[in-house]
Amino acid sequence: MGLIEVASGNSVWRGMDYYEGKKVISWEKTGTGTYDGLVSGSGSSIYKVHIDKAHPRRSTCNCAFAAGRRVVCKHMIALYFTAEPKAVKDFLKQVEACEAEEAEREKQHYEDLKKYVKSLSKAQ
Repeated sequence: MGLIEVASGNSVWRGMDYYEGKKVISWEKTGTGTYDGLVSGSGSSIYKVHIDKAHPRRSTCNCAFAAGRRVVCKHMIALYFTAEPKAVKDFLKQVEACEAEEAEREKQHYEDLKKYVKSLSKAQ
């Protein structure tokens, strides 16, 4: 599982906001699939972030949400998206596909419901 899969939906979308808001101050690739960086938080806070793509739960951030816990926070996602812009495109493509599938399911549900209602007699 990757960083996106391990993170909560809230962390991913907030991380996307931080990425789009260019909150990543600096970053560097530190190894195969690892990055270190500084990410600006809300207010004047600056967080030290380390991400490990191969082992997402080894990723760290000194923010209140992630410090001392094995979770993926919005700062980690922002760093990931900044360091690997293709990941943003892939993620958004996945979201688009899921939304299209959901729209199709809703349409099919409506058609099935309409068919069922038409099959009922007036007394039913």
